[in-house]
Formats: sequence, C-alpha cells, structure tokens
Amino acid sequence: MRYSPISRFKGTLLGAFLGGNLASNGEIQFQNYLDLGKMAVLGIQSLIALGRLDLDDWIGRQQEESPHLVATDDISIKIIIATLPVALFFHENPIKLRQNLLRVLKIWEDDPVVRDGTLAVGYALALALTEKLDPRTLIPQTISFIGKTPTSIPKQLLRVQNLLEQGAGLSRAQAEFAKEEKLSNTIAMAFYCFLSTLEDFRLTVLQATHKGNSQGQVPMPLSSQATGAITGALSGAYNGTGGIPVNWQVLLLQKNSPVWGLTSFSQMLELTDAFVAVWSGVYNLTLNPRELTEEGCEVALLSVYAAPRVIRSR
Repeated sequence: MRYSPISRFKGTLLGAFLGGNLASNGEIQFQNYLDLGKMAVLGIQSLIALGRLDLDDWIGRQQEESPHLVATDDISIKIIIATLPVALFFHENPIKLRQNLLRVLKIWEDDPVVRDGTLAVGYALALALTEKLDPRTLIPQTISFIGKTPTSIPKQLLRVQNLLEQGAGLSRAQAEFAKEEKLSNTIAMAFYCFLSTLEDFRLTVLQATHKGNSQGQVPMPLSSQATGAITGALSGAYNGTGGIPVNWQVLLLQKNSPVWGLTSFSQMLELTDAFVAVWSGVYNLTLNPRELTEEGCEVALLSVYAAPRVIRSR
C-alpha cells in the first residue's frame, strides 16, 4: 500500500479544510464564516458514537446545531462536504458506498444535482482510498457510477475529459466552467484541477483557488472556496498527509484556530484519529463494558483490533 488508511483519511479531511481556506495568493485564511465542514464534523461524531450510519442520530445533531437550514447554493456545497465521512466510512464497498450516500442525502432536500455531485466525489474518493484510481478512466467510471440522470454533471465531466486530453491549461478550464456559479461547474472544475496535477497537492489546490484578477487579502468567493474544498479532499485522499506541504500543516498547528465548529485544529486531528479507529475495527470497551466483564473481575484497559469485516458492526 502506497499510503496508510489513516494518512488518506486525514489527507481527505485536512485537504478539504485547506482547500476551502486557501486564498488565491496561496496563503491560508481562516474563513469560518461559511463553516463548510461543520456538518461533516457532526457526521463524524455520529459515526464515532454509534459505529454505524444512523440517520436519526445525524438529524438530531444537525437540528441541534442548525435547526433552520434553507436549500441554497451555500447549503448545496455544504451537503457535499457533509457526506465526506460517509464516503470514507464505506469506501471499500462500492455497493454500500452508493446506498449510504443516497441514504444520508435524505436528511436534506432531494436535489438531483447535489445527488450526482455527491456520488461523483464519493466514488472518486473511494478509488483514491483503495488505490484503484486511474486518471485515464476515472471520469468514465464516475459517470457509470452516477448512472442515468437528467443533470448536466456527466456532460460537464466529459468536457473535463476532453480538456485534459487536449492538454488545456487552467485559464481555458476556468473560461469553460467559471462563467456561472453552478454546482455542476464547481464539481467539474474540482475534477479538472485534481486530474491535471494528480501528484502535487499544493499545485492542485492553488489551481482550484486561483483567480487571476484577485489582489490582496480579500475574502474568497463561495465558488472558489467550494472548488478548493472538493479539490483538496480528492487530492488529500490520493496523496495522503505526506503530500500536503509541511509548512501548511505546521501553520495550522501553530495557530490552532477553531475549525469547522471545533475549538481547535488539534481537536480535528484527534477526531480523525478516533474516526479511523472506529472504521478500522477498534473495539471500544466503554460502549459495551458488560460484554467483557465477569462478576468479581475487573476489566483491563485494552483495545481489540479486527481484520476488515470480521467484528465491525457496520
């Protein structure tokens, strides 16, 4: 295996955060006013607590934090980021991946474009996490995974394929997809940036957030932030944490600012560690203490690890 699962899991979430907070001049700006990943954190916490996908628990956490969600472009982007934990949790089984992505989308209003965007990003992540991603076939495979649909996302992805085959540069891709702030264009631009610089996380997210006419420290528009977050997640899953510039990681640790509704960046790393532990089959004794307790005996502090699909409850 090229990179460990924990490196790819962390790379996905850290990549999404960095991509969503990277300014067009390449500097990190903590733009938490949009909180793109706050719903993703709620999903991770639910999966950790229960060890499985439970829509009622997820909805309860969601309503407690954001009781009055409105279906807007802003929310559409947040929904795709919110499904990242589900894509990570079920990435090794394409059938369960599709089923559970569609299940979790029922929490929010049914939007075909959001559905197709979620399936496209989730499937690309799954291929990257299982080291089965071939840049030459990713887009046709993704379109097949989406299936028959009335949305324009398959068509946009085919345009990306054509641009890549022609060796088109960033400015041409932006001219193709940056005319309107549509979700389908955001997805297409993210796939272009990811596939055009597959092995270089830094260049990938810089492309995704680049605006030729931007000057100084200005807030990044939603379209660029969304493109950056999705692109960062894809590239982070493919390249792992080892591909993310060390100076960016150090800066995040030094500032240790609030992240996606959490109190600090360190808390995000701890949450990711716990998430990987649950996914990988670490048995949490505190959840079921009676199962290993005999009368008059004390339970030793230990962790039990299982091979995939052996004792995991999901």
